[in-house]
Amino acid sequence: MDLGIAGRKAIVCASSKGLGRACAEQLAAEGVKVVISARSAGPLEATADAIRSAGGEAVAVVCDVTAPEGRAALLEACPDPDILINNAGGPPPGDFRNWARDDWIKAIDANMLTAIELIKMTVDGMMQRRFGRIVNITSAAVKAPIDVLGLSNGARAGLTGFCAGIARQTVRRNVTLNGLLPGPFDTDRLTGTLAAVAKKQGKSIEEAAEERAKNNPAGRFGDPAEFGQACAFLCSAKAGFITGQNIVLDGGAFPGTL
Repeated sequence: MDLGIAGRKAIVCASSKGLGRACAEQLAAEGVKVVISARSAGPLEATADAIRSAGGEAVAVVCDVTAPEGRAALLEACPDPDILINNAGGPPPGDFRNWARDDWIKAIDANMLTAIELIKMTVDGMMQRRFGRIVNITSAAVKAPIDVLGLSNGARAGLTGFCAGIARQTVRRNVTLNGLLPGPFDTDRLTGTLAAVAKKQGKSIEEAAEERAKNNPAGRFGDPAEFGQACAFLCSAKAGFITGQNIVLDGGAFPGTL
């Protein structure tokens, strides 16, 4: 299927590795010019080189997207994006009894307010040009909270609620806004979560990983490439009637019907 986005421009946040990288790679494979970001230059440049080697176009911006100057640097590199992929590393797992106000503020700033600021900086231009695709990478924990990820549960759920309102305002001008909610994908983030679970349960990380993969209905963890492909479709010209949705990619782990 031709997704109809060749020649479009995209900002993909936190895209040096994991799910962000998978999204950038797939968009680039569809002919999108991607501006990728991360705080560490080495991994980010390696990702940009990999995209270029595969025939895609990539500009690497080393920045902290959670800071105003980082967001400004992204918009300087791509002032009129057609596609925005919001993504930021999740806050650390733990026990809510140990979290202070500063921990909550940091989580909300990174996983809620940063995305809102980037939407605010880009959505009006998208509506004027009558094409825009905004995808927030959040977490399946928005629908099925994980006890040790309370900071993430709260901040990402807040972003989800905010976006549910504006998604209905922008779609008339062909600007959609959706969430992709990853479950257990084979990424560094999953390894960190499993380490916390393993410690709590007195197991090795390997044991915790094997058990979680076995208990997933799919019997495995997700491949980041699968996530990137889903993201590319939501960003496509074919997906203009999908907005305000939160799509769970978790191998069937969420047991509900809605």
